[in-house]
Amino acid sequence: MSRLWQRFQDDGNVSRRYSTGRPRVTTPNEDRYLAVTAKRNRRSTASDLSRQLSSATGTTISRQTVYRRLGQIGLYARRPVRCVPLTATHCRLRLAWSREHALWTPQQWACGMFSDESRFSLQSDSRRTFIWRAPGTRYHQENIIERHRYGGAGVLVWGGIILGSRTDLHVQIGTMTSQIYRDVILEQHVRLFRGAMGAQFVFMDDNARPYRANIIQSVSNSILVWYLDSDVIYQYSICHSSVSS
Repeated sequence: MSRLWQRFQDDGNVSRRYSTGRPRVTTPNEDRYLAVTAKRNRRSTASDLSRQLSSATGTTISRQTVYRRLGQIGLYARRPVRCVPLTATHCRLRLAWSREHALWTPQQWACGMFSDESRFSLQSDSRRTFIWRAPGTRYHQENIIERHRYGGAGVLVWGGIILGSRTDLHVQIGTMTSQIYRDVILEQHVRLFRGAMGAQFVFMDDNARPYRANIIQSVSNSILVWYLDSDVIYQYSICHSSVSS
């Protein structure tokens, strides 16, 4: 502050004086090359991008310079979202279901329970893969890695959500069979909400094969079940956060 005040008294100017400083190692064209290369292959590491730039232009830069250049245009290294592989049929049915219920009122949604189960592996998943993406683009298709649920020892956690409430989490050690689903999930969890809400209550599961067995049908008909061809992502988040805590 004292130097700025002295300069103002001397020449009435407080702007930064010209200084050569350290020259910028990359040109604007090279910065654009980095951005285009990172967007074309979002799984490229900073070292990969540095080597590609050196091979294409002869300019050698550090990994930190790559981070800075991409950060200046809003690209940061983040872990990609993972989801189960979705077929064209899955996408079509999801879109049709969403359009069919787009005009539902809060009162109608309050009568529907969504459920899902998630398998949590007891083995580590380092998730060391990073991608280059801009803020607010977490769920864009190019930033998602499709991955089947991994095997190994683990537990299965089931839960249901309804407007303003949710079920207790049920932790299942081993396979969720049709009989366990009927006797534990439907009878001990879902039917309680069905009894409290009456005939307007609707229950949605994820259409897994054990839930379509013949021994389930009589109970499902008395509860009124919607069938969904893919997972409910919000329920997974609740299950995951509850188990993690």
